[in-house]
Amino acid sequence: MKRGFAQLCLAIGIVFCAAAFSANGALAQERVWVQIEAHPDLATAESRVRAYSRLIDNVNGYRLASGWYALALGPFTRARADQQLANLRAQGLIPRDSYIELGTIYRQQFWPVGANTLTAEPVAPVAPAPAAPGVAAEPVLITEPATPAAPVMVPEETAAEARQSERALDRPAREALQIALQWFGFYRAGIDGAFGPGTRRAMSDWQAAEGLEPTGVLTTRQRAQLLDAYAGELAALGMAPVRDTRAGIEINLPMAMVRFDRYEYPFAHYSSVNGSGVQVLLISQRGDRATLHGLYEIMQTLEIVPLDGERTRGNDSFLLTGQSASLRSHTVARLQDGQVKGFTLIWPPERDEQMARVLPMMEQSLTFLDGALDPGATDPGSEQGIDLIAGLEVRRPDISRSGFYVDAQGTVLTTSEVVGQCTRLLIDDVHEAELAYRDDDLGLAILSPQSRLAPISYAAFAAAPARLRSDIAVAGFPFDGALSTASLTFGTLADLTGLNGEQTIQRLDIAAQDSEAGGPVLDSTGAVLGMMLSGDGTGRALPDDVSFALRADQLNIVLAEAGITPAIAPGGQALGREALARLGANMTVLVSCWN
Repeated sequence: MKRGFAQLCLAIGIVFCAAAFSANGALAQERVWVQIEAHPDLATAESRVRAYSRLIDNVNGYRLASGWYALALGPFTRARADQQLANLRAQGLIPRDSYIELGTIYRQQFWPVGANTLTAEPVAPVAPAPAAPGVAAEPVLITEPATPAAPVMVPEETAAEARQSERALDRPAREALQIALQWFGFYRAGIDGAFGPGTRRAMSDWQAAEGLEPTGVLTTRQRAQLLDAYAGELAALGMAPVRDTRAGIEINLPMAMVRFDRYEYPFAHYSSVNGSGVQVLLISQRGDRATLHGLYEIMQTLEIVPLDGERTRGNDSFLLTGQSASLRSHTVARLQDGQVKGFTLIWPPERDEQMARVLPMMEQSLTFLDGALDPGATDPGSEQGIDLIAGLEVRRPDISRSGFYVDAQGTVLTTSEVVGQCTRLLIDDVHEAELAYRDDDLGLAILSPQSRLAPISYAAFAAAPARLRSDIAVAGFPFDGALSTASLTFGTLADLTGLNGEQTIQRLDIAAQDSEAGGPVLDSTGAVLGMMLSGDGTGRALPDDVSFALRADQLNIVLAEAGITPAIAPGGQALGREALARLGANMTVLVSCWN
């Protein structure tokens, strides 16, 4: 009995010991470091750890058991170390051959002086705050933007001393200088750590720009000055990796300039902060090539994508850039594994230089994670309206009017009111057009599409004037083109001349909208009797049911002068309203002026 009790106690003791050993072992495994460099001498290691401390927090220097000196970040938990390693590599702040070290090889800390982090509590990974019930968690800022340390003054060197100190630099230190020179636009070749003619020229150009003697060899102080300036630039932008698990995207963003605002499918909106004027949209949706290509077309209708800029669309990706006097934007998106993801960066022109540096960092860091935004992903309180798409304002033309095809090549006759001072003329918001002919006295214009069109129907003009009081219909786009196709408005022919007896126009008893000007006036057979005008040309206020149109005989003369042979209607049976509406819709287009 006693023996059995003793064995039981022994067994319990072993279990508790094993548990304690396991817990201690787990703790030991959790305290890890990210080792970035090692050097055989203390002087070089001290110089390098000072340089890194200007760019990155939590940098330490340790003496190794082997007698070398290591530079490492930490201590971290393993999960946080994995985050730091990936993030700092992506930002180009640490060498790509950096790795995770358990810390058992570290013997004594030499930097920061007097510190001892070998037994410090490890830094845990950043975890998203728990969301309120029914509310999705916000994107996670994986690391806080780096804050540069105060600069360390280094004595100036002679040319010979500068070359000697430069020879002590290892490859990561040389690459860091090339990265900084590249950031400021002086170096344009690859980052290889080799100080060839291109790097020497970049160093010389940087020295000249700083008012220094352009020797092409940087002294220790100048190297520190360059790296300090680079660290300051990174801090001003706040470049930091962000993981948005809801959108399924990880990307480096300028978090000193933007902050997460809301979700409105298919975008995660990051609004401007600190008066930066910078905005970011993360694009995320499930789909295929049709989805990608549809997004490409939709994005071009938004105010955030100005008309001028590069437009490139491939099978599985697209690029959209836009620039105006007050706005710039850059959109990239690609299709991968049934998901369309990307981003739009928006900024004011005064940020051009900074954004030229931010864009490559965003593009290189864009990573697809599992998942994409759900079509129902719209946060409460999001603004809605017919002029908005996913909370973004749709670009609107300066003026929209109606027009109609007059030949099989897609030539359009419209009112001269629409052509004004236009940067672009569009037919049906899609096809680029050029002004081919204009007559301001009559108030008409002829547009030629830049690429040949094949209209379903085009105008056939009446051979003779219609009878007074006969039924007519106007095909056009009322409400400034809010409707997707032309509609018919019915009325009667009130007079073959204007109010003052003008022989070029005819008066209609019909209530028409301004944006229907330029549309065709049809008789009951579908023959074109004229082109709608927005008034009688006198500027007088008239009753709502009084409208005017240029007569067909005048239109035929103008078309002939422009080298277009108008088609003449053969006459025939009256069409039903449905057939007349279909004919009018097929020949009538929306003409818009964009600036």
